Amino acid sequence: MALTASTMLPLGTKAPDFHLPEVVSGKTISLSTFAGKKALLVMFICRHCPFVKHIQAELALLGTDYGTSDLGMIAISANDAKNHPDDAPESLQVMSTELGFKFPLCYDETQEVAKAYTAACTPDFFLFDSDRQLVYRGQLDDSRPSNDKPVTGADLRAAIEAVLGSKPLISEQKPSIGCNIKWKPGNEPR
Repeated sequence: MALTASTMLPLGTKAPDFHLPEVVSGKTISLSTFAGKKALLVMFICRHCPFVKHIQAELALLGTDYGTSDLGMIAISANDAKNHPDDAPESLQVMSTELGFKFPLCYDETQEVAKAYTAACTPDFFLFDSDRQLVYRGQLDDSRPSNDKPVTGADLRAAIEAVLGSKPLISEQKPSIGCNIKWKPGNEPR
């Protein structure tokens, strides 16, 4: 496990488009799937990472809490499934079903979407406004598997509430910390 921090993509960056298969339904999910939503949360996660396991119940709760709101949500796994079979689409389908995710979980087999978002770790969060400009990137909260802080989702939830309420976001945004994305051999970002 390589401890990795978010790249902290510059605020204001436009959300890169994507067309990815959802692991449960098989439907193709893209940016246009979330047209009309006031905000869009793009989360890079996987199944095997201890950092994601630590917060997975909160991710499911986010989906439940914001499921009928004006927030679009998508989770994407981009890990090399050949070398990390727990992150293969079939395993991700089990994860999504067991946790009761109320948002699509997609698999980025080519890893091109992860590269476009400069995703570096799992979990890695990107929140976009109605113009699909990046307004928040960073951590869920201060909790880590190695500390005794409770998982609350405080940082990300505050950002979501600010965007949905058309209020300014906090200026200090802390990077997410997690396992590095498991790039396919020779496919690492340059």
